[in-house]
Amino acid sequence: MRKGIIYIALFSFFALVSFTSTEPLFHVPSGWPKPSYDFSKNTLSQDKINIGRALFYSPILSKDNTISCASCHLSFTGFAHTDHDLSHGIDGKIGKRNAPALMNLAWGKTFMWDGRINHLDMQALAPISDSNEMNENIAHVVEKLNQSNLFKNLFYSAYRDSLITGERTLKCITQFMLTLVSANSKYDQVMRHEDTFSSQEKNGYLLFQKNCASCHTEPLFTNNQFANNGLQQDTVLLDNGRYAITHIASDSLTFKVPTLRNIEFTYPYMHDGRFKKLSQVLNHYTSIPQHASTLDSQLQKPIQLSANDKVDVISFLLTLTDKEFLYHPKFQYPKKLFSQSPNGL
Repeated sequence: MRKGIIYIALFSFFALVSFTSTEPLFHVPSGWPKPSYDFSKNTLSQDKINIGRALFYSPILSKDNTISCASCHLSFTGFAHTDHDLSHGIDGKIGKRNAPALMNLAWGKTFMWDGRINHLDMQALAPISDSNEMNENIAHVVEKLNQSNLFKNLFYSAYRDSLITGERTLKCITQFMLTLVSANSKYDQVMRHEDTFSSQEKNGYLLFQKNCASCHTEPLFTNNQFANNGLQQDTVLLDNGRYAITHIASDSLTFKVPTLRNIEFTYPYMHDGRFKKLSQVLNHYTSIPQHASTLDSQLQKPIQLSANDKVDVISFLLTLTDKEFLYHPKFQYPKKLFSQSPNGL
């Protein structure tokens, strides 16, 4: 009888934390390129995605259990951080870059503004180990996870054993991040012939294709490359961008080209969050001083946009908002799960 009670309790627990859905765990939208990520080395399962989601929202990844991934990557703002120009960490510490939006990561080959991470499975190690962010190490994270009944049960559900390792932890975080696919904005619906642009949006789209699409390439709205976009170096942060990684002169002041999907909600803009509004971004691109030796070749010829043109471009950029993605329950804080574990620990 006692064994039966245990089985019932375990069934009730797993029923509570199983986020079932009729949607596929991952799919490539029609017309999109093949993802860069090798799924054969980290086969998706709902149980592992559940672990990754729990880890993403749990402060257990930080040294003092106060900061989670979601602290800087909010689901309803495109998994970006709109409250601060620069990322914040434990003990009130401040980083030197803006927290980038997280979406369509399966198509990425390098990560972070300077591309220092070349595999999505390793990406989480950067904020975990950064002294200005989580200031933790993966070995201690694993130790804490092994002391958590919540995570021991979640890992048992996924792996059918209670072994929690750093590799499993990182791959589960990856699994959740792989599911963050944004592909149902008005733009996407127009491309699928389910909707039409207004005249203003259509003109903005034409202007975008002429002036912006070489770097912000459809359908991902990034070419996943690095570029010097003419920003003056911040005199306090002194951020040299990718040059700090490669030490190649041509990489000076180059940063990864961010996706423009959900750009309406992912402000502030640029690697240091210096611009609060899209109008400021466009004003920058139409007034770049031709001084930088490493200025991207696509920007060597000045971009000319009238005031009305800028309004039309912004009108088009707003069609990249995917509210289904921003507000989808499967990406949000797992309230039911954490009701069993205060503070997600």
